[in-house]
Amino acid sequence: MAPPDILGQVPYFRLLSPHERAALARRGRERVFSADGGRDASIFTEGKPCDGLWVVLEGRVKVFRLSARGRAQVLHTEGPGTTLGEVPLFDRGGYVASASAVGRARLLWLPRAEVEALCRRRPEVALAIIATIARRVRAFAALAGDLAFREVHERLALFLLEETRRLGQPTPRGLEVILPGTRDDVAAHIGTVRELVSRSLARMQREGLLALRGRRVVLLDVGRLAALAGREGG
Repeated sequence: MAPPDILGQVPYFRLLSPHERAALARRGRERVFSADGGRDASIFTEGKPCDGLWVVLEGRVKVFRLSARGRAQVLHTEGPGTTLGEVPLFDRGGYVASASAVGRARLLWLPRAEVEALCRRRPEVALAIIATIARRVRAFAALAGDLAFREVHERLALFLLEETRRLGQPTPRGLEVILPGTRDDVAAHIGTVRELVSRSLARMQREGLLALRGRRVVLLDVGRLAALAGREGG
């Protein structure tokens, strides 16, 4: 899909006409990042200067922070039609987190000057960007609450339910989802370590909540998983 079409999926660029979106895309620069193709999968790094806005055109991107000991906490994962870097773009500080491609991803980089000029010309775009940032603040507040107040098995149950809603496929036994990478990757999403993820998955399997086959997970009892996650009704 061409960049102007993808820009139409971004809530604040949706306010522009197709002609305006095409003109904006021409002022940007496309880049491809690949975690397994010999190129550096890193898109940007926490603390580094930000001089533009990133738009995901293809693939998936994970946004994460690293502890002093190198342990990752995934903040969110984004797909086509989403944007990255609004906060440092406008406050002129460094990136608040790091981002890297999950597999292969194609992104469009838009210079800060172009985005700022657009906001001055079209205040409704600026207000829509503020709304996007506000939604992310709410999501981060929810994540902080989960990490502070939920046990590992509760966070894992919630993670599995959300992955299944997003990517799950029905099977005769239940909803099946493929875990996003290794146990370490899952641990990075829910703020724990690989050993506790493996222990929690084994416990859920013993209790009949799910079935495991490598990275494939079949949710056998969505209702009980939802109760464990604190989400009534699944």
